[in-house]
Amino acid sequence: MKKIYAMYWSATGTTQTVVCTIAKTLAQCAGTQVHEIDFTLPAARTAVQTFTKEDLVVFGTPVYAGRVPNVLLKYLHTIQGGGALAVPVVLFGNRNYDDGLIELRDLLEEDGFHTIAGAAFVGEHAFSRTLAAGRPDADDLAQASSFAQNIWDKLQTASYKTPVKVNGQTPVRPYYTPRDRAGNPINILKVKPKTRMELCDGCGLCARVCPMGSIDPEHPEQVNGICIKCCACVKKCPTGAKYYDDAGYLYHKEELERGYARRAQNQTFL
Repeated sequence: MKKIYAMYWSATGTTQTVVCTIAKTLAQCAGTQVHEIDFTLPAARTAVQTFTKEDLVVFGTPVYAGRVPNVLLKYLHTIQGGGALAVPVVLFGNRNYDDGLIELRDLLEEDGFHTIAGAAFVGEHAFSRTLAAGRPDADDLAQASSFAQNIWDKLQTASYKTPVKVNGQTPVRPYYTPRDRAGNPINILKVKPKTRMELCDGCGLCARVCPMGSIDPEHPEQVNGICIKCCACVKKCPTGAKYYDDAGYLYHKEELERGYARRAQNQTFL
């Protein structure tokens, strides 16, 4: 291997942290450096990324509703693996990653990568500051480093002819649907964040961090494009001006916090 890459989509930084930890440990084993490719923002998803058989790519996305975020699918199909080795990594917010990891693995295989390992790690839920709060934490990152060391050890002796076996189903199941206590679906697809204008100082940070480029930088209270509820604008706002007040969204958030408060475990596959 000549190059090791950390490639990720990470609106709130959890996926980036885990992917870079794995990639940096692999690079230390190989005596080389990590090349980072962050495709979180729209401008980064305009160039076609190409790799070769001499590359190893640790590739990460979050799980949204149990799947790879559908807004990324078009871009992911433009990537040219070129026979590079790949480690698909997904981050989930303490509920479950459902078919997210197997979906990402299959996408990378379709793009011309050879997947040699895979992992699902826990990160603080996008909606919440209490669900998996502070994760990935020190224990998670220690697991990520140990996982990378195991990958490196296996690379010294193993050849890879079939995709890594990971949990999940194919064909992948539908996206997870939040429901009320009567079993009725809760539709939050069109929900957008609000802005407390008395707290907003007009810094424009929310517009700069929006992965869909949907927030007007001159009028941050206006969300002109789609909102995927990544909550980057909410969690990164320095004055706490951004928030959601939709009843369905808040109900779903509270149900997640009540129902999945346990410490979910990371899972790795070699």
